[in-house]
Amino acid sequence: MNEWKEKNVLLDEAAMRRALTRIAHEIIERNKGVENCVLIGIRTRGIYLAQRLAERVAQIEGQRIAVGELDITLYRDDLTRKQAQPTIKGSEIDEDITNKKVILVDDVLFTGRTVRAALDALMDIGRPEMIQLAVLIDRGHRELPIRPDYVGKNVPTSKEEMIVVELAEVDKRECVTILEKNK
Repeated sequence: MNEWKEKNVLLDEAAMRRALTRIAHEIIERNKGVENCVLIGIRTRGIYLAQRLAERVAQIEGQRIAVGELDITLYRDDLTRKQAQPTIKGSEIDEDITNKKVILVDDVLFTGRTVRAALDALMDIGRPEMIQLAVLIDRGHRELPIRPDYVGKNVPTSKEEMIVVELAEVDKRECVTILEKNK
């Protein structure tokens, strides 16, 4: 029996598109353009969100922004609890991030532990001038002092709920849903 059931659709495809367009505008405004900026998506869904943000930035500014992929598997503090042999896909960051403004992109911000791992991974790659955080969903319940710079939607949740981001590139469906445990 499935332990989770869909409670509500938080964002449909159009709402996701609008949220990413707004974040792209905010990134451009805060950084006074995108010169010296790099988008780094946290594997898996953060990568596709970073690519979508780069497309919107190019449409708005007429300027391309570099996009990289960050694999944080070896930096996780719950590695031993996740699985015996983690799958490591590796990071793909062609752009030198030293002295760049890095905008880290992820789908859901929850405890902050994924972002902490991403910060550690980034520092092993280079020394950015600044690191900013963009998330599609901020659901609260932080365990670490981490706050996003750009948020698609704030969604207060209980710890008994789960947020699921589905993207066409991975899931063949575009939406963000909130799930609750079956009783």
